[in-house]
Amino acid sequence: MLAGQSAMDFEYAQEHEAFRKEFRDWLASNLPPELCLDDPADDRVASDRETFERRRAWQKTMHAAGWVGITWPKEYGGRGLGLIERVIWDEEYGAARAPVLPGNMALNLVGPTIIHWGTDEQRRRHLPAILNADEVWCQGFSEPGAGSDLAALQTRAVDAGDHFVVNGQKVWTSGAQFAHWIILLVRTDPQAPKHKGISCLLVPMSTPGITVRPLVLMTGHHHFNEVFFADVKVPKENLLGPINQGWKVSTTTLMYERHSAGSRGYTAQIARLVQLARQVPIDGRPAWENPWIRQRLAQLAIDAEVFKYTRLRSLTRQLRGEPPGPEGSILKLGRARSSATSSASGCSACPRASASSPSPIRSVDLPPHPALSPDGGEG
Repeated sequence: MLAGQSAMDFEYAQEHEAFRKEFRDWLASNLPPELCLDDPADDRVASDRETFERRRAWQKTMHAAGWVGITWPKEYGGRGLGLIERVIWDEEYGAARAPVLPGNMALNLVGPTIIHWGTDEQRRRHLPAILNADEVWCQGFSEPGAGSDLAALQTRAVDAGDHFVVNGQKVWTSGAQFAHWIILLVRTDPQAPKHKGISCLLVPMSTPGITVRPLVLMTGHHHFNEVFFADVKVPKENLLGPINQGWKVSTTTLMYERHSAGSRGYTAQIARLVQLARQVPIDGRPAWENPWIRQRLAQLAIDAEVFKYTRLRSLTRQLRGEPPGPEGSILKLGRARSSATSSASGCSACPRASASSPSPIRSVDLPPHPALSPDGGEG
């Protein structure tokens, strides 16, 4: 350490550790064992209705106990807690192997965006329902021709007096088959520069003219969707933010998305992959004894530490009141690359197991993150 420099303190304050114990104890007493996952980042909740409804009931239980939306302002149904409590919440929730909440998209992205940009009526209407999982949301940003250049989107919303008429298509829309609402980017002024002619709408998925078509993975799982809009009427009061200012609204959403991509459960997932490598043989010996396998797993462990301290760096910046830095994007990109590495490592360590169905590799593997997509996230 250089002269004049002080050591960095990574210890949590006493009140924060008390919060950790409170949440850990509550999870231990209330989390149903059948909901626990080998991979707490598993997003396959959207693959079947029964699992979706079980996890939705779990979110309602958590909300009733005050454990949902803890950083939301109290006037909007949250607890008004700080970023440190949110980090601790993530750590403990992942360590408990608890499932991704069905309302995760709305809790982390849509809700904060409505808090920032919404009218009082929009806040009253949507925020309590988001917390209680009465409203589950999806995100309608990406299009077939607007991937790497999101601002090139072509879904149109034509002003028809007291409402807009929407026509177009969205793709890679996570969980659309279960969503009640969609936060939708549309082009309202085709003559304006592409970043300035976009608006953001809040649209009920039950609106006539909306069609959801599944994008089924080769594994048979269905999480992503295409969503088509044919003469869909959206009331003017469902406009989020000013007309033609949807790009500013979307950057708020994407900021929350990138900074919600932390390292929850990552270290535990690597530990489970190591455990599997100790159990599954290659040529009659545990895969763990293969130097190449150990090296790959060591790199994943190093990545986990990098993600941990990158997230802490981001937390420090936010606690100082500074604008978001590059840490969120670094985490998204790093997690995507490590997901691919962990998949390859798992399949290499356990080639026969990885080819079986169901595969034990899938139960510990990090799911593919769409962090390399244009907006850094899903939909």
